[in-house]
Amino acid sequence: MWIDTHCHLDAHEFGAQSLEVAQRAGQQGVSMIVIPAVARANFEEVAALAAQSPNASYALGIHPIYVPQAEDEDLDVLRAAVEKAMLDPRFVAIGEIGLDFFLPMLCEPAMREKQERFFRAQLRIARDFGLPVLTHVRRSQDQVLKHLRQVTPAGGIAHAFNGSFQQAEAFIKLGMHLGFGGAMTFTRALQIRRLASELPLESLVLETDAPDISPSWIHPARNSPEQLPAIGAALAGLRGMDESELRQAAWRNSLAAVPRLAPLLS
Repeated sequence: MWIDTHCHLDAHEFGAQSLEVAQRAGQQGVSMIVIPAVARANFEEVAALAAQSPNASYALGIHPIYVPQAEDEDLDVLRAAVEKAMLDPRFVAIGEIGLDFFLPMLCEPAMREKQERFFRAQLRIARDFGLPVLTHVRRSQDQVLKHLRQVTPAGGIAHAFNGSFQQAEAFIKLGMHLGFGGAMTFTRALQIRRLASELPLESLVLETDAPDISPSWIHPARNSPEQLPAIGAALAGLRGMDESELRQAAWRNSLAAVPRLAPLLS
């Protein structure tokens, strides 16, 4: 069985089909889908979707791309929502949080400062509640690492990892796992494929980031958690492993990265 550690199942691209997509993924062997929030506006939506899907769980957080529209009050709302959600077994992490220095508007000095302030505040929430974090690290690995060293949460995942081997080792030393998905299925993605094939197996987890980052065989169509078994098979092929061995390792790693998943899967 497989665990999709990062899937935006509530995204508008799925329309009214989110529950059907989760069900079909389950039929393909995807036992759990982690749905991260991206803004205050969808905290309740991801929780409700997870409650309706036997193979879904959720995280709460404010995504860096949504920080420009966010208010400081949203951080207070997040902390209160997390405190309440700790009683919900389907709530498993803080996310998606982090930094994005790829989009030009997010690279302006004032917006960089706001991103970092929101990231640190959310790391403190994760630390205070003993929760792992699902981190967005696009063009920001070193800056994310800096904040993780200063406000260290209870582990988590560097989502869609695409850094250097040195940066990967730094995340691992901080107790983080590294998320790999559709990007590694493209033969031209040489660095990601090297990372996926050479990094310690116990540090890797699988994800789709659906509806984004579609694997090569369906690109540019909408991605789906139904693709996770094939993405896992692709990783097994890169590492020269038996698929069942890879699946078992990814399962163990996912539970190590996000311990609150374990009771849902027992």
